[in-house]
Amino acid sequence: MADTTLPALNPDLLDTATPPIPQAQGWARAYDGRSGPLVDLSQAVPGSPPPAALLERLAQAAASPDATRYGPITGDMPLREAYAAELARVYGAPFKPGEVAITSGCNQAFVMTMMAVARAGQNVLLPTPWYFNHEMTLRMLGIEARPLPCDPAAGFVPNVATAEALIDAGTRAIVLVTPNNPTGAIYPPATIAAFAELCARRGLWLVLDETYRDFLPAGAATPHEVFATMPWQDSVIGLYSFSKAYAVPGWRLGAITAGEAVMAEIAKVLDCVQISPVRAGQAAVTWGIEGIRDWREANRAQINARAALFREAMAPLNDWRVLAAGAYFAYVAHPFPGVPAADVVRALVQERGVLALPGPYFGPGQERHLRIAIANVAADRIGALSERLRGFTL
Repeated sequence: MADTTLPALNPDLLDTATPPIPQAQGWARAYDGRSGPLVDLSQAVPGSPPPAALLERLAQAAASPDATRYGPITGDMPLREAYAAELARVYGAPFKPGEVAITSGCNQAFVMTMMAVARAGQNVLLPTPWYFNHEMTLRMLGIEARPLPCDPAAGFVPNVATAEALIDAGTRAIVLVTPNNPTGAIYPPATIAAFAELCARRGLWLVLDETYRDFLPAGAATPHEVFATMPWQDSVIGLYSFSKAYAVPGWRLGAITAGEAVMAEIAKVLDCVQISPVRAGQAAVTWGIEGIRDWREANRAQINARAALFREAMAPLNDWRVLAAGAYFAYVAHPFPGVPAADVVRALVQERGVLALPGPYFGPGQERHLRIAIANVAADRIGALSERLRGFTL
């Protein structure tokens, strides 16, 4: 009789949680509309389309035969040059196009970077609450996601001394996400500088995910001075996404910023995973960096206004506490001690038509918390939250 044993799958993959947002959206399908239209605060997606001019540039680029051919592994040179110039404008320091690689979104940028800096059995420090895809990626790769707890009383800003106490011989990197997903916390430049100094001193990589840097409050100074004040190429890798600021998440475009020697190694991974990024989108975004700058600034003001509106809407609800809010997100403490956050979310969406995400999606010790994505709904929907949440009980 033939052996019918099925081949095994990678146990690190099997041990990885399923993507959580589809699960939460499944709970929303049971909502019967009793409280009005669904207010979906579960996923960080732009709330409005990009300018028509950017879409026209995409159409023009897609019609070009060149866009159908393979491009350079690290992205088309015009976009790398334009993004290097944008980095110089943001950080006040020079960047070379050779220090930039274009990726298929920032999630892919993170995967490529982790494959370059760590191997199975080693560990990477992730501040908690963490972005769940970061933890999922590390688990799939057999790399320990070592929690770096962030105190709500400190606005969920990580502490460098706490981080140093967690470092051991197997630690390869520390990841910072600022403005933060899931909490919305914005890390002070001094905190980022302290982590950069720690990583340089201890021979670690500081991986800075700045997907949401375009949504810092108006008038904010440079996000940090690490790129301008130290030889960052030896210990810092930057990650970015064009999805949010340009309102094009479906184009799947992100970027890695790294020293040229490091980039040569990352390019090996890129060649195996993506070969080259989608070219039509690259051409459109190359134009868009300058071409829709005014629109991007107006969008930043709008998103910041929504964060302020969210705090305003929640203020009368003393039993719900806004622990942090900024850029695309707010992190909230729900008023039901002892009740699992997932039960709160299910009841909230089915009875009041408001969908958030449970805190435990974002790491250990988060049962009292919910994450709110405030950027993808209109201001009037945010303003209606007070009425939706008032009197809600379990």
